[in-house]
Amino acid sequence: MQTATFPSVSRHDGAHVLAEHLEVRWYAAYTSANHEKHVALQLGQRSVEHFLPLYDSVRRWKDRRMKLQLPFFPGYVFVRLALRDRLQVLQVPGVAKLVGFNGLPCALPDSEIEAIQTCLMRKAGLEPHPYVQVGRRVRVKAGPLEGLEGIVVRKKNRVRFIISLDLIQRSAAVEVDAADLQAISEPYPRSNILSNPAG
Repeated sequence: MQTATFPSVSRHDGAHVLAEHLEVRWYAAYTSANHEKHVALQLGQRSVEHFLPLYDSVRRWKDRRMKLQLPFFPGYVFVRLALRDRLQVLQVPGVAKLVGFNGLPCALPDSEIEAIQTCLMRKAGLEPHPYVQVGRRVRVKAGPLEGLEGIVVRKKNRVRFIISLDLIQRSAAVEVDAADLQAISEPYPRSNILSNPAG
């Protein structure tokens, strides 16, 4: 049986710290139900870089309609930090853990977070979508989302561009013009498809 080795970084006090614990990456913080906004507020007060993507939803009651901002990915707030600083997140009330496997937090690819941020920043009409892990991989070659990569699906004669966060098995979608898409030759990387991310 082989054991994995990780590069270490020496510090002046003689201690060795895993290099991956020093690298600043995006992680998914799993929260208590309906605590995403409270957690985001607490992270901001602690100066922890975080991202809580929200979308507008209109809820109707008998006598009125109310516009609410709801999390795209219920139960998750994304944090950007080095693992050595994870206690800043784990000590926030409402945070259960950083999502990972075998007790170790797993980083999200920067490209997945950047894709969501880009869609929201450019007001592209992003909305929650059931998780999609297989399909035709495409790159947006024109328009406000130019350069982003994802999966394309058709729904009622409309083309939807899907951005999936494999680690938490959640997706978001935006309608695009099929003429703005270019197929990516390599197949979807099945090695990134994970099961039971919250475990």
